[in-house]
Amino acid sequence: MKPSDLTELFALAALWGGSFIFMRLGAGEFGALPLAWLRVAGAALVLLPLLIARREHCDLRAHWKPILVVGITNSALPFALFAYAALTISAGLSAIFNAATPLFGAVIAWLWLKDRLGAPRIVGLVIGFAGVFWLGFDKASVHVGAQADASSAAATRAVLACIAASISYGFAANFTKRHLTGVRPMAVAAGSQLGAAAVLALPAWWAWPAVNPGGTAWLMVGVLAVACTGIAYVIYFRLIAHVGPANAITVTFLVPAFAVVWGALFIGERPTAAMLAGCGVILIGTALATGLLPRNRSTPRR
Repeated sequence: MKPSDLTELFALAALWGGSFIFMRLGAGEFGALPLAWLRVAGAALVLLPLLIARREHCDLRAHWKPILVVGITNSALPFALFAYAALTISAGLSAIFNAATPLFGAVIAWLWLKDRLGAPRIVGLVIGFAGVFWLGFDKASVHVGAQADASSAAATRAVLACIAASISYGFAANFTKRHLTGVRPMAVAAGSQLGAAAVLALPAWWAWPAVNPGGTAWLMVGVLAVACTGIAYVIYFRLIAHVGPANAITVTFLVPAFAVVWGALFIGERPTAAMLAGCGVILIGTALATGLLPRNRSTPRR
């Protein structure tokens, strides 16, 4: 990568790592569904003008049905689930579970798209999922930054919500590969946010808080929608265009680090040794499962 590409990669990781902090700060006053709707609606307002300016809206009109499915599975559902988790568990732990997304994506690709799983990828899946389950059952890590009145059952539900969100992301990636290959990325990004906003509008209205959130909460949601979602998508697709998807996906390894650091700096979350170790195990497994670790180059190709 060029220095400018690396700068964008780290900026993207910082934004997506920060999204877990802003969800943590905004979910308490808004609730999960309104927060998720505001996030996708704000992102749509950022992305749609760019789509129109590029004259790529024809792709959105032609492929709106699969784009809507992506909007539900890649934004509406996981954003709501992570916002729900933010009511209970720490931002850093949520981000670590999010890093397991490529693991679920690999399993879904194997089951659905019949992708071949070689020995290194299978080992990576075993290692990665071991890290996920280890963290899920580590009470000390789960209760880092948890609300004072949060019960063990609530913390467990939050962990399951994170895992379900990661599974949804993994499905969306494979669905996009199956049904939207060749469609311009900005059409998928803008259209999916618009579709997610439409799907979440009624649930968000139903769950809207009785007391209007304060100015700080609105500011957190604004940054989450505009910077951590809208602008982040623009950077992500620029990276894909400049360095390819395999290099762009390495952002997965940086997001948990930024989330943990932001959590410690701004909201006083202190990660446990088990959290850091579990994160390392998940990332090693992800690297193996996705082929990001270099293989033995001396092995002849057949």
